Amino acid sequence: MSKINIVYKSINQIIPYDNNPRKNAAGVDAVAASIKEFGFKVPVVIGGNGEIIAGHTRVMAAKKLGIDDIPCIIADDLTEVQIKAFRIADNKTAEFSEWDKELLAVELEELSEMDFNISITGFDEDEIENLMTQFNPIDLDGDEGKENSKTIYHCPKCGFEFEA
Repeated sequence: MSKINIVYKSINQIIPYDNNPRKNAAGVDAVAASIKEFGFKVPVVIGGNGEIIAGHTRVMAAKKLGIDDIPCIIADDLTEVQIKAFRIADNKTAEFSEWDKELLAVELEELSEMDFNISITGFDEDEIENLMTQFNPIDLDGDEGKENSKTIYHCPKCGFEFEA
C-alpha cells in the first residue's frame, strides 16, 4: 500500500461529479460549522482530472466559508470502475455503524460541562435532549432504585429539566 499524499488545490480546480447520487445540501451547514471549529481535517478525494470522488459536502461547505485552497487526495491509482464503486461505498459503509447512545450521552455531557457548544457535533437540540434525558438521569434523593425516589432529567445544552 502506498502512502497517501495530501495536496492543496484551489476550490476552483475541484469539479463536482454530475451524477453524484447523494443529496448533500442538508449537511452543508453542519459540515461548515465543523470545518470552522476544527479546521479542514478530512481531505477531499479527487481523480487526476480534479473531479470529486468523495467529499462533495466538504467542498460545498468550504465554498460557503470562503475557503480557497482545500486539502485533497488525488486517487489516480484507481480505475474508472473503482472510482464509481468507491463513490458509493464511501457513503454507504458509514450507514452500517451505530451509536452506543449511552456512551454518546456521556461524551456530550462531558463536552457540555466543558462549556463546548455541542450543537457543532451535528446533533440537533431535540436529539441532544432525548439522549440526555434517556441516558443521564440525576437521582435527587440519593436512593436510586427505591420505589419513591424522584429523578430529575436535565439537558445541559438548553437547561430543560423535568421530574419523573
